[in-house]
Amino acid sequence: MAGSKSMWEWGLDPMCLSHVKLLSFDLLSLQKPSTTGGSESFWRKGRPVRNVEMVGVVVSRERKDKFLKFELDDGSGCVPWILWLNHTTNRYYSKTDKLPMESMAARALKQAEQVQLGRLVRVQGRITIYNQQLQITVSSALVEKDPNAEILHWMECIRLAVRCYDFPAPIPPSHNLSDSGRKRS
Repeated sequence: MAGSKSMWEWGLDPMCLSHVKLLSFDLLSLQKPSTTGGSESFWRKGRPVRNVEMVGVVVSRERKDKFLKFELDDGSGCVPWILWLNHTTNRYYSKTDKLPMESMAARALKQAEQVQLGRLVRVQGRITIYNQQLQITVSSALVEKDPNAEILHWMECIRLAVRCYDFPAPIPPSHNLSDSGRKRS
């Protein structure tokens, strides 16, 4: 399972770095990482998941100076999301060039304005844990104009689970690899 794969191996899995389309019940049932520190992946049937995409209705919204916290309900459960708004005051972003940082801050503020109660929203982000609770850190939020977007997302999630996510990752066998990831001669 998760512990049997080396970091090099699970990094080859396409699910590791892509935004995996999941429903709330599937996201909330992911196996939690065994270590803390933010860089570990969650696991779905032995495959790493770091980033997710969901479509749902905003059912709660709490705006603070530094962030917008909201819950998304897709009909199978509710998931907390956090959109950081403190790009200009956070020490982490102070190492970034001023122009990209200001662009990120402006984009975050625009997204925060769009995420309103009752709106259907498509959100992408990274799975994190805060105070032993799962939350998703937003990388992108878009208000859906098509009322069918939620059901189409459900259908896409089911299709991807059956055809892609439920299968083992297409990774070369471990016995052909050394610890550094190179083929043995």
